[in-house]
This record gives sequence, structure tokens and C-alpha cells, in this order.
Amino acid sequence: MLDDTFPEKLETNSNETQLQAREKLLHLFKNNNLPAEELMTSLGLFIRGSALVKYLVLNDLYTRILKTPGTIIEFGTCWGQNLILFENLRAIYEPFNKTRKIVGFDTFTGYPVGDDNDKNGDVFKEGNYKLEDDYEDFLKDLLNTHVECNVLGNNKSIHEVIKGDVSETVREYFQNNPSELISLAYFDMGLYKPTKVALEEVLKHTVPGSIILLDQLTWSDAPGEALAFKEVFKDVKYEIEISKFTPMRSIITLL
Repeated sequence: MLDDTFPEKLETNSNETQLQAREKLLHLFKNNNLPAEELMTSLGLFIRGSALVKYLVLNDLYTRILKTPGTIIEFGTCWGQNLILFENLRAIYEPFNKTRKIVGFDTFTGYPVGDDNDKNGDVFKEGNYKLEDDYEDFLKDLLNTHVECNVLGNNKSIHEVIKGDVSETVREYFQNNPSELISLAYFDMGLYKPTKVALEEVLKHTVPGSIILLDQLTWSDAPGEALAFKEVFKDVKYEIEISKFTPMRSIITLL
């Protein structure tokens, strides 16, 4: 059930007027008169442009990998919205592609402690973005339900949600899946160590045309992501560009 308080925003570039408008939008959302089934198909009434842009970015990424084989993988899933959107984009663009696996990694207990390569601040405090206990089980159920709504039906093996410290779980994942190819890797962790370890592991499984998205490459509050990228990619051939929808996200295409 929705609560009656406006959630504290851990990351925001909004001014006070915008924040007040967001609070009003939340109030309108919680007090709307739409039937529940109508609300589920009418969420565009309440989505802000700054949130809608994320959908556009994911759609752009998906269209870029349609001719590239391999798994879609996300590091830092939080609530798992991107995983759900990737599943539904798969169902739209390649509904019968049962080989396009979608994998999400997250601690589900919030940020771990950073190191000297990371900036101390409000966003990356230990435990920020901690989710409810066993949230990953709810996310798995939600993913499976979306699959059942789509063409592939009960093919639950098309998704995997992995809980734990990415610095450890990503190595274990690829040890168990040595033949894995990665078409798209979405990075939204911000911290140096897990980003570097995951980049190193992912690169071993990419092909020409594989895409890596870095969510915080040029954000001064997350220097660890840029440092990890520079170290791992110093001898890698790639092209890099900012997303046409938002300069906050950087898209890397492997050559």
C-alpha cells in the first residue's frame, strides 16, 4: 500500500519548485479515481519527463543490440524496473528469442562501503537504497509474471536475479557460465571496486557490437565509475557517445 509521505530523494537535480510539483503529482497519483486495471495501463498520466527519459534510453539500447547475440545484464538493479522493461522490450522486438537472457545483480541491502577512489556524500552512504528483506523474491515473481503475459509463456529460465556483493557474485556467475556472451551491460553502481571488477569480467564475454552503458561516468559525485572505466578500457577498442536523450548516460560500443 502506498504511504502518505513524499519519499526522501537520494539523487535529484530538481529545484524547490520542481520538488513541490513532484509532491503534488504524487498526491494526485495516490488520490486518483481510476479503476485499478485502467491505472495500470494509464501510468503515462503520472510519469514525469525525467522518468520517461529512462524508458527512451532503454528502448534505444535494445534496438542497438537486435543483431548482436548474447545476454542483457544489469549491475545495480534497485527495484528492478529496468529488468522488467528489458523483458517487455524483448517481447516487443524479438518475441520468440528465448536465448536473450536478462540478468540482474544487486546487493538488495544498499550500497557497501566505498574506498579511497569514491567520494563521500549523501548518495553513496553505506546502506542507501536498501530494499525490504526478500525483495529479490518479489522481483523474481514479478519477472516471471511478465514472461507469462508475453509470448514465451512459462520460460522462467530467461531471467536471473543475483543477490550479493557484485565484486564476488559476478566472478562466480561467469565461472558457472563460461560460454556466456554479453550483448548489453548496464552499469548503475557508481562505486569503484564493484564497477571495475564487473567491467573486467564483462569484457571477457563481449563481442564486436556489444554495448556497455555507464550511468554515472561524468557525475562528479561518482568518480569511482570513471576511474574504473579508464583503467579497464585503456587498451580496449571502442566508440563512446552520450545518450541522445540525456547527457548523464554514456554509451560504449565495442569494436
